[in-house]
Amino acid sequence: MGLFSRKSNDTPANPQMAELGREFAIARRHGDRKTMRRIGREFDNTARNDADAASFQHGQQTYDALPPINPPRRNRRR
Repeated sequence: MGLFSRKSNDTPANPQMAELGREFAIARRHGDRKTMRRIGREFDNTARNDADAASFQHGQQTYDALPPINPPRRNRRR
């Protein structure tokens, strides 16, 4: 274990559900309702227990923790 180790041990129980949650968070940030509905249906069809739901939520939270990128200001008058 290093002093500057970034890797944490809070890995989700189901990595596929975590990735699905991450994709859902990306679609939500971009306002893509069609993709959000598709991922929601896919989650409903494949989620079997609370661990899957927790993994889905973990994927969303890890993406939401990233701050949005501000586009560079090009040729805008103040």
